[in-house]
Amino acid sequence: MYAVIENGSKQYKVAVGDVVDFEKLDAEVGAKVEFNVLLVSDENGIKVAKEVEGFKAVGEVEAQAKAKKIIVYKYKAKKNERKKQGHRQPYTRVKIVEIAAK
Repeated sequence: MYAVIENGSKQYKVAVGDVVDFEKLDAEVGAKVEFNVLLVSDENGIKVAKEVEGFKAVGEVEAQAKAKKIIVYKYKAKKNERKKQGHRQPYTRVKIVEIAAK
């Protein structure tokens, strides 16, 4: 069984037990979070639209962390203009606990 969930204008295909990194969520480590379900596939087939209104996906927050640093380097030729910046994107690691009807 798997589901397609929505979070932050992005869609993710998840199953029970999956660990997914989402854009930073406002939740403590160990807290339960619910996600909007767009599609569910199980032994009875695929359900979409009105058929999945009664479904929810529940996950448990495992960590609040930052991704690997990326280097942003801006350079203008012949102008002696250089700028080096680093960036670490924050994310929330969530383990999907259940996909079930409400």
